[in-house]
Formats: sequence, C-alpha cells, structure tokens
Amino acid sequence: MPFSFIVEFLMTEPIATAANLRDRLDEVREKIAIVARRCGREPKEITLVAVSKTHPVAVVREALAAGATDFGENRIQEAETKIPALGDQAARWHLIGHLQANKARRAVRLFDIVHTLDSISLAHRLDRSCAEEDRAELPVLIQVDLAGEETKSGVAATDLAEFVRTVNECSRLRFQGLMTLPPFFEDIEQVRPFFRRLRELRDELQATGSFGEHKGELSMGMSHDFEVAIEEGATIVRVGTAIFGERIP
Repeated sequence: MPFSFIVEFLMTEPIATAANLRDRLDEVREKIAIVARRCGREPKEITLVAVSKTHPVAVVREALAAGATDFGENRIQEAETKIPALGDQAARWHLIGHLQANKARRAVRLFDIVHTLDSISLAHRLDRSCAEEDRAELPVLIQVDLAGEETKSGVAATDLAEFVRTVNECSRLRFQGLMTLPPFFEDIEQVRPFFRRLRELRDELQATGSFGEHKGELSMGMSHDFEVAIEEGATIVRVGTAIFGERIP
C-alpha cells in the first residue's frame, strides 16, 4: 500500500474556481516534495488523500478532476450519501473519524481503510462484519493516544503491543500502521515529540514483525504541522485549510 497524505476538508469559504483548487493542491504537493527531499525521502512515498468531510459532492468532484485520488470522511452518515454519488471506484476512501462499534458493518461496506481502530470490541466487530459482507480483508490503522486528552480516543502506548496481537489474530483485518491526533500547539515544535514517539512505537512493532514485510504506516500531521510530521517519518498527513482555506466560524 503506498504511503498516504491525507487532506482534511474543513468548513471553508467556497473555492471560486476549479483552477484555484488545483493550484492549492499543487502547492501542498510541492511542499510535501520539498520536505521529503530535505529529509532524504522520496516524494512518491507520500500520497495525497483528500478528506472530504463537510464538503458537498460538487467540491469533491472538482478535487477528483484536479488529481486527488484518495479521500477521507469522518462520519458514516455523510459518507453514505457522498461515496455512492461519486462512485466507490472513483477513489480510495479512508475513514478518519471515530467509529462506533454499532456502525462497523456500514464502515466495512463503504471504506477501503479505517484509520481509527481504538478498541478490541471494535476490532472483533469489524472482523465479523467483513465475514458477513464477504469481504476478504480490511486494512486498519490503530489510533494511539499519546496525550491522554479526554476528548480524543485511542489505545494507550502501554497497551499497544497486546492490542496489536489481538488485531493480528483477526482473520480479516490487516494491520497497516499507527495513527495519532496530538494536541494543537501554535508552536509546531511542541508537537514534534508526539510524532517522534509514534514513529518509535511503529519501529518497535516493525522489529517484532508485526507488519510482516511492510514497514508500517504513520498517520500524523495536519495543515499547520504536516512538514514537521514528514520530518518525523509521517506517511499519512491530514491537511485541510491549506487546500480549502480557513474555517468559517
């Protein structure tokens, strides 16, 4: 699976033209390439994934036309109207929002990959849903809680190794990597330790063979800090305002 760069769509002022959207996408891609080369990485390791939450089908269609190939959604209900309208084969669809266990089967039907696996019960529910939907496999990332924020989900780092063993015992889940949502800091250097810690956890898992022959994905970084995230090894970076402008209050 190629490394991914997730663009998170926020509530924004309308983009005036498709050309404007294309220019913004190109600008982000150029920044990715610059940072990647500066770190001795190949830009092709990072794939742009547009997270289309809150945006209408027309805007997502413009992003498709502008060259975006991967999209992410936060909510099942929104995805159920958007993905069929665009076509599930038009792009790869990523679930990046919290998933309730009772919506697991709907997620299995809609998404190519789930980034927010955060409980054993959800892992078992997804695994059963894959069997019920006759889906051979579902790639998943484990969301890791590195800051202990009450408003965010995730597996504690101390519980991660055991959690990974459980996921790898699921017959239809394919463990692809780790994801985190660190606290927001105006000073982006304050978030660097969280990104670095996630990379260290990934490397520890890789050393034990948890990813098989693969290195393991790292989903971390958004508009204001994706450059730091890439410097720390991010393979999936979630960005929104850099593409679609500032959020409307």
